[in-house]
Amino acid sequence: MQVVLEKVDSHEGVSVKALLDSGATGMFADKKFVERNRFKLEELDRLVRIRNVDGIGNSGGLVTYEIEVNVYYQGHVERMRLDICNLGWTEVILGMPWLVVHNPEINCEIGEVKMMRCSPLCRKNKVKKEKQEIEQRRKRGIEEETAIRWAADEKEDWGKEEEIEIDHHKIEGIVPSRFYRWIKVFGKVESERMPVKKVWDHVIDLREEFVPSKARVYISCQEMKGKRYRIL
Repeated sequence: MQVVLEKVDSHEGVSVKALLDSGATGMFADKKFVERNRFKLEELDRLVRIRNVDGIGNSGGLVTYEIEVNVYYQGHVERMRLDICNLGWTEVILGMPWLVVHNPEINCEIGEVKMMRCSPLCRKNKVKKEKQEIEQRRKRGIEEETAIRWAADEKEDWGKEEEIEIDHHKIEGIVPSRFYRWIKVFGKVESERMPVKKVWDHVIDLREEFVPSKARVYISCQEMKGKRYRIL
């Protein structure tokens, strides 16, 4: 199957065909492939002896290095360590440990691999769960913010409920019904109160030497200059 190996250090991606092998007892990458694409090698604490499918020792000798990569496949991503050895024409082998963890649905007739039965430990399921939790927190945040804003808007009118109701009845006789949802805009009590403080409000500090003065404001764009002089 076609996968992408992402280098952990530089985040560079390399597309490669991986062989799924139920007879392999680990995950492997070909030595020449690793050298050609300049993956960062990590030395093993203990040398590992591996054998080919025919029982003969690998031509590369003992495994002394491994690489750490992120493996991408159809929206699935996971961190993986691949042992470096000689694989001949094959560049990457995903063996039985990988197959057991993910238990993919394999269609050999068309060469299709579907990640349908990943374990709860799989990164794909973790990402999905994290997204669901983030969405739930976002919805809770919106509900809490709505409740806070409602309380802030309504507290200014506490004790004036009867007066507001009478005012709204008067307005309903004047304003078309299609505007009832904005009836507060026309309300006498609501119009007389100070605007409610919002989280985005901020102070504009004036200079100490500033002296307010009355003056006219004129449009200063070039095309309006003639009109300005005519007005004066």
